[in-house]
Amino acid sequence: MKTLTLRRPDDWHLHLRDGDVLKAVIGDTSRHFARAIIMPNLVPPVVTTSDARAYRERILAALPAGDRFEPLMTLYLTEHTDPDDVEEGGKSGLISAVKLYPAGATTNSHGGVRDFNKAMPVLERMAKIGLPLCVHGEVTTPEVDIFDREAVFIETVLDPLRKRLPELKVTMEHVTTADGIDYIKSSERNLAGSITTHHLIINRNAILVGGIRPHYYCLPVAKRENHRLALRAAATSGDARFFLGTDSAPHVDPLKECACGCAGIYTSVNTMSCLAHVFEDDNALDKLEAFTSLNGPAWYGLKPNEETITLEKRDGPVKFPDKRDSGAGPITVFDPMFPLHWDVA
Repeated sequence: MKTLTLRRPDDWHLHLRDGDVLKAVIGDTSRHFARAIIMPNLVPPVVTTSDARAYRERILAALPAGDRFEPLMTLYLTEHTDPDDVEEGGKSGLISAVKLYPAGATTNSHGGVRDFNKAMPVLERMAKIGLPLCVHGEVTTPEVDIFDREAVFIETVLDPLRKRLPELKVTMEHVTTADGIDYIKSSERNLAGSITTHHLIINRNAILVGGIRPHYYCLPVAKRENHRLALRAAATSGDARFFLGTDSAPHVDPLKECACGCAGIYTSVNTMSCLAHVFEDDNALDKLEAFTSLNGPAWYGLKPNEETITLEKRDGPVKFPDKRDSGAGPITVFDPMFPLHWDVA
């Protein structure tokens, strides 16, 4: 196969940051993607509907001229989030989901939830109105090994929460383990999972073998090879409960290449090429459209995009920039460590 036409894809987990970085990276998403769920962990975070409205306006103002792109806004859940404000935002159509960060789980998550009982009034309201909860599925207790945090979160936080509020619609974002895949598959309703580009390609060796390689460090951290293979099997299966959420997370190089580097991998530039490579390797190019363009809209109650994009397979490797320049410094683009031959025409 030399060409492949898909409905225009969406990204169901995206970091755009703000200011100079937002202006530098937004075009890499809007070039190929029609919509994206926008993460709210700015400094300060997006905690109210008013915050989300203002951030959405900044995103739209930063779009390259002529690009058609719809940011789908989320709110950052805290122990003090106002249920009435969440309901107002959800019913107005401005707010597409609320994001749960366990406190300390990842970048700018220190204001997240520590006591889930304090967040229950919001979660109960969300279950009532059908507003999805997007979860960063890791515990942060220091005695739990970082490679076990997702499995422990499912057992000690997520499963009890879903039993307490079975009507709550939950997206397990950036699933990284076979445990997470199996948990989603075992659920009959109200649970789905997004999978990133990079977790389909790298395992933890990419971070640690041959020296510390900070541009492959993300949270949730990449796991063992058996977990990567479980993610690929789920993504390429066509199962409607799994869809693309890149978790593309730009950081300027000085914040990555330091004694305590930030977590995040910037994949927006070459995600579609990477995915075509993965799906072709797994003899599943016929399932790529479901993963990138159909399953996510169905989960979030939206129609698939009418526009299409066409991927073409080149004889020689496709060239991508190593860096994306921003006014705040250079941002390193994800290197999958193999040549890419598929490109968006």
